Amino acid sequence: MKKATIEEIRKRFDNNVEEFSNLTEGQTSVVDAEVSLDIAAETVKRITPGALDLLDVGCGAGNYTLAVLSKMPDLNCTLLDLSERMLNRAFERVSKKTKGVVKRVQSDVRTTELKENHFDIILSGAVLHHLRDDKDWEGVFSKLYKLLKASSCLIISDFVAQDNDLLTEYMREKYMSYLKETAGEKYSREIFNCIAKNDTPRSMTYQLELMKKVGFRSFEILHKNMCFGTFCAVK
Repeated sequence: MKKATIEEIRKRFDNNVEEFSNLTEGQTSVVDAEVSLDIAAETVKRITPGALDLLDVGCGAGNYTLAVLSKMPDLNCTLLDLSERMLNRAFERVSKKTKGVVKRVQSDVRTTELKENHFDIILSGAVLHHLRDDKDWEGVFSKLYKLLKASSCLIISDFVAQDNDLLTEYMREKYMSYLKETAGEKYSREIFNCIAKNDTPRSMTYQLELMKKVGFRSFEILHKNMCFGTFCAVK
């Protein structure tokens, strides 16, 4: 199947603002969504307790930034997303939870220009699986590294593959069963059609090795369940 273009992905998220604004009912497709949010927020609180500036890459409706603000109030927040409608919703929600400066950047992380050595925290929730080839992946990881201050933290929580194709198949079978039990056959087929059209995930091992290659000095796997993982790196 031919993969979706950037414009097609943008339109998809324009049309799903309400879904991605509701963790309990709207993100059934994400295994352990609330667990991952809490782990991500607690991790940055412990690693970067004096943080001032946060960047949320592919911020969607702002769920990851809101989780961090619940533990680290009044950060300056830069929200980056392809979708203007998502950005507006995230800006509305985040602005109510911080006295810091909140900025919106409608752009693709691969091409946007942001200040290097500026951010204490970078969050990437359910977005990097849209990257395509190895050049894309390395370029984005290198950029995120450069945007962070020394001793600062990158958190990734995402849909992932396995290094072994047989295990990828197995984990997706388990995920299909989870979706059927949670939301029914029709919904599970819709999600898998969406994956086939939109996603090109890499394994956690691939991404951790890439973190090391671009310069990060330490890494941690924080949580993994089936096709979903949360992990971090420190510059």
